[in-house]
Amino acid sequence: MPNPTPALPLCTPVDASGTAPDLTPLAVGAVVLDPDHELGAWQRLNREQTIPHVIERLETSGVLDNLRRVAGEGDADYRGFNFADSDLHKTLEAIAWESARVPSNLPWEAFTRDATALLARAQREDGYLYSHVQAHQDQEPWRDMRWGHELYVLGHLIQAAVARERATGEGDLMAVARRFADLAVAEFGPGASRPDAYCGHPEIETALVELYRHTGDRSYLDTAVAMIDRRGSGALGTGPFEPAYHQDHLPVRDAHEATGHAVRQLYLAAGVTDAAVETGDDALLAVLGDVWASAHGTKAYVTGGMGARHKDESFGDPYELPPDRAYAETCASIASFQWDWRMLLVTGEARFADTMETALYNGIAASTAVDGRHFFYSNPLQMRTGHDGASEYSPSERLDWFACACCPPNLARLVASLGAYVATGTETTARLHLYGQGEVRIGATTLSVTTDYPWDGRIEVTVDGPLETLALRVPAWSSGATVELDGDARPAAIDPDGFARVATHDGARIVLTLPMPVDVLDPHPRVDAVRGCVALRRGPVVHCIEQTDLPAGVTLEDVRIDLSVPPRVGAGVTALRVGATVLAQGVVRPSEGLARATAIARSSPASARSGMLPGRIAMRAVPYARWANRARGAMRVWIPTDEEDAGT
Repeated sequence: MPNPTPALPLCTPVDASGTAPDLTPLAVGAVVLDPDHELGAWQRLNREQTIPHVIERLETSGVLDNLRRVAGEGDADYRGFNFADSDLHKTLEAIAWESARVPSNLPWEAFTRDATALLARAQREDGYLYSHVQAHQDQEPWRDMRWGHELYVLGHLIQAAVARERATGEGDLMAVARRFADLAVAEFGPGASRPDAYCGHPEIETALVELYRHTGDRSYLDTAVAMIDRRGSGALGTGPFEPAYHQDHLPVRDAHEATGHAVRQLYLAAGVTDAAVETGDDALLAVLGDVWASAHGTKAYVTGGMGARHKDESFGDPYELPPDRAYAETCASIASFQWDWRMLLVTGEARFADTMETALYNGIAASTAVDGRHFFYSNPLQMRTGHDGASEYSPSERLDWFACACCPPNLARLVASLGAYVATGTETTARLHLYGQGEVRIGATTLSVTTDYPWDGRIEVTVDGPLETLALRVPAWSSGATVELDGDARPAAIDPDGFARVATHDGARIVLTLPMPVDVLDPHPRVDAVRGCVALRRGPVVHCIEQTDLPAGVTLEDVRIDLSVPPRVGAGVTALRVGATVLAQGVVRPSEGLARATAIARSSPASARSGMLPGRIAMRAVPYARWANRARGAMRVWIPTDEEDAGT
């Protein structure tokens, strides 16, 4: 009798043990999102447009040619940044999750096999695989840990290999990745030849922990822990950026504030969380709690964007959140999403899913055009009239690629794996974290979810199977939520973790209703840049105003929101209608400069003040994620309410 085929490892990006049975991660393919609704439509766009586009650009940007050169199959000059290999690795990961999501249709299997074979041919005998160094005879492996990125590139290779083996059972890419990973263990593991070294761009830590979870080889976890413990010793040296840029300013256990290069900080935090979970290091988890509070409590944009400064792509000081100079790199929002997921699995607290949702529907979604083939690298909350968009890192519109192309393939791998973040649990107890129409399969139980979320707050769940308890996340923005079980509705009883728990049964019908009024948000009083402004949010979706929606002759910077007119939902479900007043044209004469005296009484109504038009206009606000899809032009999330108090 033949041996049974061994079961594949759980096909999920993070195969961690939750702190409760209903926090057990699910496989990517366990959640089937409806392609005619928001999240499922995004996955369809990713499959039909984004992934094919990224594959095309791997060829035209030189990523594949770089590897062919070191494999002895071409002589083209090296092109791109030194970490360009990682663009391929992230793309292979995206394809793997698509293979798990739609296993009956694998359109890129030939590409994956060819790319994997190319990587194997380019790989040195000792396992080293980093085309930038291999293509330059004057460079040596591991010579520049501050800028070299070898371990960063290895990290993405490992994650792609884990995804492929979990999704398909194919071990070809894993063989390549483990040869490189074993070399890294020999170089950087405990007691290895380079006991003081670590990477200037964190990412390897997360990958090594996941490789340990996947293979059971403890050396990968030990190496990740060793590099985490070394960080902050100053071994990376200095210049041209300060040590915080490389997360080398303090030992990890002493670093309680989010600082430095935002992507590096957030990738590091994700990896440290994984390592702390696997080693049971509660003290380290407590430090991470402080970093999370710093990032989300004092340094996060209302869109979920992270990173206030173009200089160093970094976090700013607490409450330093300028909307027009926001960097808010797409990869930083993705890294934040990934870290929040790990913190959710550790704690079971819904606030981490809340921040995932904010980033997903705003900071991350805004980065991709509706065609799926154009992207923002940075995601400002304000675009001024006359903005110089010549820089690809601060453009006036989305671009189809970047010299540093980290964001498009990163988006592809996240969207392909979205199903893994929707729910957790076992067939008898489960939680729903993100809401989208579709089906969630957990063992013998299937949850059918019907909803138009995030445009409507009604989420209906039908249970088919032996599920005994279902926990439904009640977002922090929600007030007055109700839960209906088999026709019996009552106010939602929310537990300390932020979930409404329902004792259910086979055939149960549960309806969670989240009222979705238009919320007018005031900024924190310490955020000077937007003092005197408000933002509009409905449910989890932040809105903005665009020049293209204003009457002819009206300039966006002259618009003031009129809150005497309650904002309301406009035609359809995505746009809002709000009232506004407009500054009289030419109110500031060149001779008056940028500052002028005023005698306007603060108690006078806005419509009666000097410089305001006596009439009002109706103004359209659109989801921030959809801006810059119709026309180039000015945009803002934070809208001034009062001329003299407006900070921008």
